[in-house]
Amino acid sequence: MQNQTPLESFINYKADTGMQCGNYQIDLPPLKKGEQYRFHFDMTACVGCHCCEVACNEQNNNTPDVKWRRVGEMEAGVFPNVSQLFNSMSCNHCIDPECLRGCPTNSYIKFENGIVFHNDDVCIGCQYCTWNCPYEVPVFNRDRGIVTKCHMCHEKLDEGQTPACVQACPAGAIEIEIFKPEEWLEGAIEKEGVAPHLPDISITKPTTRYTLPEFSGEVKPADERLLKPAHAELPLVFMTVLTQVSVGGFIAMFLGTLLYMLHLNEAAPNFWLALAIFLPAGIGLPLSALHLGRPGLALTAMKNLKTSWLSREAAALGAYAGGATLVALLYLYPMLFGKALINPNSWLMVLLQAGVLAIGLYGIYAQSRIYRVRARPAWNRKSTTGRFFGAGYVGFLLTALVMLLSDAERSVMAILALALLYGLYQLYMVYEEINFYRDLKEEPPLFYQLNRSRILLTEHFGRLKKMRLYSLALFALLLPLATIVLVAGKATAAATVVLALSVAGALASELIGRYLFFVTVVPLGLAGNFFAGNQR
Repeated sequence: MQNQTPLESFINYKADTGMQCGNYQIDLPPLKKGEQYRFHFDMTACVGCHCCEVACNEQNNNTPDVKWRRVGEMEAGVFPNVSQLFNSMSCNHCIDPECLRGCPTNSYIKFENGIVFHNDDVCIGCQYCTWNCPYEVPVFNRDRGIVTKCHMCHEKLDEGQTPACVQACPAGAIEIEIFKPEEWLEGAIEKEGVAPHLPDISITKPTTRYTLPEFSGEVKPADERLLKPAHAELPLVFMTVLTQVSVGGFIAMFLGTLLYMLHLNEAAPNFWLALAIFLPAGIGLPLSALHLGRPGLALTAMKNLKTSWLSREAAALGAYAGGATLVALLYLYPMLFGKALINPNSWLMVLLQAGVLAIGLYGIYAQSRIYRVRARPAWNRKSTTGRFFGAGYVGFLLTALVMLLSDAERSVMAILALALLYGLYQLYMVYEEINFYRDLKEEPPLFYQLNRSRILLTEHFGRLKKMRLYSLALFALLLPLATIVLVAGKATAAATVVLALSVAGALASELIGRYLFFVTVVPLGLAGNFFAGNQR
């Protein structure tokens, strides 16, 4: 009996005393063709002791802040007729898992027995699956730099034993069942696959079966009064904004090259402009690696181009950065060697820039789709894509500043006119977000999360939201308009100073907006999940 873990001692104690609690049988029948394993949770039996959490952590050597199984707490009814409900949840081993589809490194595998398994060896710690999963099941392990999750104690199942959580439950509220997925999807999932405050089953088609108690009145999460901002994800704040600024500037440079070839522009783009447009992407893309738990494996993020928007973003923006570098070098070559490999002012350059721009635009679109996931309602809106593209107006302002320093006043006037239109679009997108939350209607099932996002945006970060709005109006509209007036009046020095302030202020405004984008999102997740650990 020596050298036993507390869990093993507890199991042996139950066996010796004949306690009828938990389910630690070693006679699970083998699976037949078409059958899979799943969890069954009896909410009528759970007493909220959290033994399942402890057993899971002990079995898998997880630290206290890494929880593969969590117990959510809810309340129903009105005093004195009050009910307390508990929901013990680990991975639902979904039939259509979002974590698997979105993973850029193909770290998730769905076994024939239904278990959704995570391959730790190839995980880069991007945490995209923690956003995709509507149940917030995958959890980031800071010590290992990767995401980990429940695998239903598959090594125990292989021996006919039940998982640690099943064995440790003193009330026998957790069981392992064998089922056929096609029968589950034919209607049973709509009756037995749902529980209070759980996400829409159509997102991933979870397999966990629930036995629910009778209760009256509205069910509320026990932690509904607790609200804290989400993780700021600062490396992604800078990476997303800077790449969008770069692509916006590339649009302006492409239009300048095209108009010059059509004899509608007085000055052609040059190396310094190409360099200024490349630098934001050249700085932003490496910053994204700081978000990863294992940055040394960053390049493997492009493995799953078939289904992962993150892989598509990484590949597209990487190719865009390479193309922007090539364009800059083609402008630089004649400055160094006196002759050009490709005439910078030719239709061939127009075609090259058009190709690079198309790749960049697709990269920004893929970038926006990373965040448009059903598990995070505040992000899952078309306006997310609109705001990501809208940040490109800063690139127009940057292009105008470089052209102004190159003494191309007429070109600056045209670029600033386009920048004003672009800035108006971004201002409209910000107003659209404000109106969306102001007119939010109390309708289930997403009102709970969206309303909490509204509280964060208007109360916790109310001053920052106003700063974002006012700074956008100032730096995207008023100062560029003032620059146009100064350029028209031949006050070039003053115009340069004002435009430089506009570029810096507009960039700061977009960074504030992106920061708010991250910290005010409220995921679906598990209701009453006080002890979420590293779930983000």
